[in-house]
Amino acid sequence: QVQLVESGGGLVQAVGSLRLSCAASGRIYSINTMGWYRRAPGKQRELVATITTGITTNYADFVKGRFTISRDSAKNTVYLQMNVLKPEDTAVYYCYALLKARDTGIPLPYWGQGTQVTVSS
Repeated sequence: QVQLVESGGGLVQAVGSLRLSCAASGRIYSINTMGWYRRAPGKQRELVATITTGITTNYADFVKGRFTISRDSAKNTVYLQMNVLKPEDTAVYYCYALLKARDTGIPLPYWGQGTQVTVSS
């Protein structure tokens, strides 16, 4: 079994900051890409940022310059530093990992349960 557990969400005022963390645990053989997606009320889930094993990052245009993704491969953990938060960043943020579990042949996507981020104006 593999689990992704997020932490760090909460309520913050506009232009404030939050840091999300997501730790993967269980029968993991290797992790490829890790990242964050979000789903705002009434909207579809959308990509926020991803980071590969080689530390190549990719950001959605709406977070460039404000959010920073990083990872600690030794801890199977990915982080999202969110600065200059806006009310439109309010959403449930989901951790994502493309990983190969032990005893499986191919990498598969895994998701966390989500953490709520609410930005007040």
